[in-house]
Amino acid sequence: MIRRLFYLALGAYVGIWVMRKLQALKPDHVARRAADGALGLLAEARLFARDVQGLAAGREAELRARFELDTVREIRHDEKDGR
Repeated sequence: MIRRLFYLALGAYVGIWVMRKLQALKPDHVARRAADGALGLLAEARLFARDVQGLAAGREAELRARFELDTVREIRHDEKDGR
């Protein structure tokens, strides 16, 4: 009798577990998870780009100070530059 009760409880648990896993695979759940993942990836890419821009600006300032380049010569596009 106890054995039957154990297998009945085990079957109910496995059935509930399988139903939850199948419900998680519904298209709206999959789409929501994909969209959340894409938004997270986009946020990480923005943070990375911001960090790279900050490091590049710091390195540029360091090189300008080292080579004493305080001004930037503006390139005029209407002039012929030999190319």
